Amino acid sequence: MTDYKYYIDKGIEYIYAGKYQAALENIDKSIELNNNWEISYFYRAVAHQALGNLDEAMLDYSKSIKINPKMTDAYYNKAYITLSRKDIATPDIEKAVEDLEKAIELDPKFTDALYAMAAAQKKLGNYHRALEYIELVLQIEPQAVNARALKKLILNKYII
Repeated sequence: MTDYKYYIDKGIEYIYAGKYQAALENIDKSIELNNNWEISYFYRAVAHQALGNLDEAMLDYSKSIKINPKMTDAYYNKAYITLSRKDIATPDIEKAVEDLEKAIELDPKFTDALYAMAAAQKKLGNYHRALEYIELVLQIEPQAVNARALKKLILNKYII
């Protein structure tokens, strides 16, 4: 009998090959065999996200976090999806900030999460707070081009 790890491994292979539908089929089999493994839900979310099924991705990231509250990348990916939506409302940004805070708590040097937090703070109008996160990114990666550009934008456009 094939076990759940076989199907998740095949699913991950398909994700890396860009074959997201095949990935979903294999990951679904993995979940059928073991529905209490956070890795399966995380990678199913990745496949859904790649296919643009963002609501499904959010549900699976949340499920992976429920099973294992230390899923740093799941918190980040949830926030990323939320922050990338058009016409985002303030309560949604605040929820993304909560997810990013958790990701940063779990990995204080997670530069993508720090940068996303700076962008979220900018969206909330918290420009000085955004600059604090940008500075953290630049301490870890002094040549971070996006962070330097966002810092310049905030300083020149919002803080005079």
